[in-house]
Amino acid sequence: MQLLQEIVIGAVTAGVLYVLLMKRVRTARAWRATVTPLASIIGSGFLVLGPILSDSYGKYAPLVMLLLCAAAYAFGTAVRFNIRNIDAHPDRSPLEERLEYFSSWSLAFAYCISVAYYLNLFGAFGVKLTPFNSPVAAKSLTSAMLVLILAVGWLHGFRAMERMEQAAVSLKLAIIAGLLVGLTFYFAQQSAAGNLVVAAPPKTGWTGITLAFGLIITIQGFETSRYLGEEYSAAMRIRSMHYAQWTTTVIYFAYVLLLTFLFHPDAVALSETSIVDMMKLVSTLLPMLLVVAALSAQFSAAIADTSGAGGLVAEQSDGRLSSRMGYLILVLIGLGLTWFAHIFEIITYASKAFALYYALQCAIASAGALKEARKPHLAVLFAVFGMLAVAVLAFGRPVEGGS
Repeated sequence: MQLLQEIVIGAVTAGVLYVLLMKRVRTARAWRATVTPLASIIGSGFLVLGPILSDSYGKYAPLVMLLLCAAAYAFGTAVRFNIRNIDAHPDRSPLEERLEYFSSWSLAFAYCISVAYYLNLFGAFGVKLTPFNSPVAAKSLTSAMLVLILAVGWLHGFRAMERMEQAAVSLKLAIIAGLLVGLTFYFAQQSAAGNLVVAAPPKTGWTGITLAFGLIITIQGFETSRYLGEEYSAAMRIRSMHYAQWTTTVIYFAYVLLLTFLFHPDAVALSETSIVDMMKLVSTLLPMLLVVAALSAQFSAAIADTSGAGGLVAEQSDGRLSSRMGYLILVLIGLGLTWFAHIFEIITYASKAFALYYALQCAIASAGALKEARKPHLAVLFAVFGMLAVAVLAFGRPVEGGS
């Protein structure tokens, strides 16, 4: 049975990768537009989120996952409104222009923290299956990658590395398909043996709510569709965001559902690489595949956000600060966070930074609904979404995990 499971996992992974790399798929315009937000959302925390939710919320983890996706969809609704509204009414009011200015700066700052988050995950997974697995080795690898990104961005820019994005996304989705198949096999076995786990939630009430607020970063990334205006129409960008959010909601929910009822919260010590230890109990193939997925996902996401941050810094400063200077600021922030903060703290800092961005996007949408669309009910709805983002900013707190 174990051999059959390994064969099926390998075959599904290879089959999905083959399909995604087919020319008619990878050249399809809708798929190309969807790749960027899809890469960002799944790259933001797929591998760490399952163990965190299972450990913190027990049997209610799948419900919390749905609520996180619903919150992301709410913020996405505001961003999609802004895409549509700007396309229809390019002349913005002074209030909208001012909010957009602050929004762009907040996004640049959020990118600085998110790159530190991505590359700390890269470092942790990079040493996980080696004899050098330790916090210091992980932080050293993260620091080396930050310096490498600075050198490449400073000397050559990121065009060559950005071309890796579609291949990295295809590989990551193929491995996720293999992961879900492996978990389904293991779920069936454990169910037949009567060994499914139904754990009480360790985190409840206000503690559970504030912890969920600190995890918003893990479903962030859909907003990247807004900034593809030079390549795609407003309608295509809106569709790409829908596709990306629907796809990731299905993937995340299935993943968390299977994981929650397979492993007791105390089975594996909670860390950023807990999923690898969990998968050792499921398959001999999956741990290695997950490390490959993590490395490709986090590196490509870090490149995308570094490029975005540098471009925003140059644009918002009217050229007074160059993209190179933006890269340098980002790397200095990343090095500081790497050596003086735990990965779970960085996740919360990134969540708060993106919450500020989403709050400002909701404010822009609310102002636009009043000014252009003449739809006061939408303005109120976006204001409510904005208050949710402010609550995340104010009350989100980090997960308590190992070193």
